[in-house]
Amino acid sequence: MGSTPRRGDTRQRIQDVALELFAERGYEKTSLREIAEHLEVTKAALYYHFKTKEDIVLSLFQDLGRPLDELITWGEQQPRTLETKQELLRRYSAALDLGEPLMRFMQENQATVRELSIGQIFKNRMLAMSALIRDPEAPMVDQVRSVTALFSMHARMFALQAIEGDAEDKRKAVLEVALDLVKQAHASSTHG
Repeated sequence: MGSTPRRGDTRQRIQDVALELFAERGYEKTSLREIAEHLEVTKAALYYHFKTKEDIVLSLFQDLGRPLDELITWGEQQPRTLETKQELLRRYSAALDLGEPLMRFMQENQATVRELSIGQIFKNRMLAMSALIRDPEAPMVDQVRSVTALFSMHARMFALQAIEGDAEDKRKAVLEVALDLVKQAHASSTHG
């Protein structure tokens, strides 16, 4: 696996190992004890950081979601130019890289995601991002282009798995398509 471990503190090691185990065995089938065994720490040591599996997932959501929240805050303070929209997409692409294991978790554990209401947090972030990229005054086709630009970024993790090729090449190709879609949408809305 190409994911580089983040800072080496215990809390983050717990998060990383938990995500790996959730991916391998499924969220339901993984116990806190197994996570502790895997880390070679006592259950008490694990318990000091997280009382439940839900706590681990929620903490991941907060930590890995922070770059997205910061990006949204940044975007809300910028002029609504094409440059801003494209920069938002570039930074979004980078933020998704960090969050990739979490996106996988969401895809594979949809019931859990619904129960933990993290789905709603994610949806709110998506709505905030699309509001920054989409021009509500634009023709419908351009609004669709803008929203598709955003969601094409997610496609690279799932839909593009069937396409042979290097992950980095896919990332660049998806970003190029997204930037292009926003450019098209922007061009026709400024001709109006």
